[in-house]
Amino acid sequence: MSMQPPVTATGAPATVPAYKIKRSIPGEGLVWLSGMGLAIGLCMVVVLMSVIVWNGVAVFWPKRVIEFSYIDKTEGGAGAKKELHVAGSIVKTQQKAASDGKAAVDEIQIYTGNKDVYNLGFRYIDSAAITAEKQPDDIMVIERMTGGNAIGTPVALIPKGEAEISPKESSFVTTLDRLVAEMADQRAKINRLEKSEIGGISDHIKKLELKLKVLPPDDSRVAGIKADVAKLNAESNDLMTQAKALHQREGDNVLKIRLVSGEERKIAIGDVISYYFPNLLGPVDRCTHMAGAFANFLWQNPRESNTEGGIFPAIFGTFVMTLLMSALVVPFGVMGAIYLREYAKQGPIVRAVRIAVNNLAGVPSIVFGVFGLGFFVYVCGGTIDQLFYSADLPNPTFGTGGLLWAAMTLALMTVPVVIVATEEAVVAVPRGMREGSLACGASKWQTIQHIILPASVPGILTGLILAMARGAGEVAPLMLVGVVKLAPSLPLDLNANATVPFVHLNQKFMHLGFHIFDLGFQSPDSEAARPMVYATTLLLIMLVLVLNLGAIMLRDRLRRRFATSAF
Repeated sequence: MSMQPPVTATGAPATVPAYKIKRSIPGEGLVWLSGMGLAIGLCMVVVLMSVIVWNGVAVFWPKRVIEFSYIDKTEGGAGAKKELHVAGSIVKTQQKAASDGKAAVDEIQIYTGNKDVYNLGFRYIDSAAITAEKQPDDIMVIERMTGGNAIGTPVALIPKGEAEISPKESSFVTTLDRLVAEMADQRAKINRLEKSEIGGISDHIKKLELKLKVLPPDDSRVAGIKADVAKLNAESNDLMTQAKALHQREGDNVLKIRLVSGEERKIAIGDVISYYFPNLLGPVDRCTHMAGAFANFLWQNPRESNTEGGIFPAIFGTFVMTLLMSALVVPFGVMGAIYLREYAKQGPIVRAVRIAVNNLAGVPSIVFGVFGLGFFVYVCGGTIDQLFYSADLPNPTFGTGGLLWAAMTLALMTVPVVIVATEEAVVAVPRGMREGSLACGASKWQTIQHIILPASVPGILTGLILAMARGAGEVAPLMLVGVVKLAPSLPLDLNANATVPFVHLNQKFMHLGFHIFDLGFQSPDSEAARPMVYATTLLLIMLVLVLNLGAIMLRDRLRRRFATSAF
């Protein structure tokens, strides 16, 4: 019995309304499920990035300093009530857990600074215990080289050999600005003397002493080398005397401040980096201060166990390591992909190699770190020391963690990504382009060199982008092959007298990822380190974005260049 379509009273076929027609597309539910998962993932990424950006930017925003008066029963004995005063910026407000049957109360966390006085930079006080609060206009925040920020009211400025200057005098601010600038120039001079000049002389002396170790005692050159060493030691001593004299001048000028608790403290101007009056700043001044604080964060060196100062060595180390890793991974990845696709005979062995490459991409990064430590550092580095730096043994030159071994370890970890992306790009090259090149008399290598590789560059750059994104954020393998908490110098400089001149591939370095780990889990002051964690995370994300955007722009440019020839 066949099904007949519905008809009207006149015998004409009836029209079924569209909303009554049930359409069933196979897999439609899975499509919607995948879309929902993608939406949830994007929302999580947006929320995470918002938290990082908000807290990272808040680190540089100059907050107002509030003076609180509160009652503390713990001071002055049982049952006694004593009014205390504390000044600082509000960090957060939270609810204090209930205890002994008491109801939960709100408390605020205040950044008080003056860590050298109070032995802590943060304090919690109950909101209910606060009796008064105000924002004094004359309170100032002083950023120091040591001891963290100081917060207090200026009492007097005492320049060396001059009379005290009261904060009410018009020359107070101008004189203070002048002295702070002079001390900044003096610190730069000390840094140049100690790191550049004295450090360069020390490296030169080390090279000469290595020559003495390999020369026989009766060699005619020994006397000349010893004379050069003595001359260099004398120059070094003179420079050290100059640096010591400059250090002694750091305490010549003094700023006297009064803390909110009533006691007075003297701060050497040589220890002052900058200062500002937070409660007098307008919106434009706050934005200007934030821009300056962010610039200092980019260019200064870390201080106070990395919880203060800047992160320039970590940014520089991450950037150089990522570029070196990229320069190493692309040639090996492209050569491996070209061989597997164009030269290797397709069969079980090649399929097994491809499976191994794909599986290699899923190996935990710490395994690559152990391999890099065992093979690159101990085997390759130890062999280089034996062949070229035997005079310096037992002190290792390349037989220890360094920039080169870290870059090679990450290149080995990310090479499967480049191989897979390059193979896919090579396969995507139209067959007609290959056959046309071969028909014109070109050899197979000429076809690969001039036709296939140029057309595959966008795909190769895609693999490079993925490799940089993964390699720049890795931490576990770097902990074994060269990254350190604080590097005394950069891996690139103009010192030709170093053991490895100019580009110190054997030198340990700082990395933003490890810097975040160190601040978050190994810092002695977790409260002070928390803002730096957000700020450093924001910088790491920005650095990865800059590197990836550069590669993406280059890829798109090359893709447009070869678009015509690809079709």
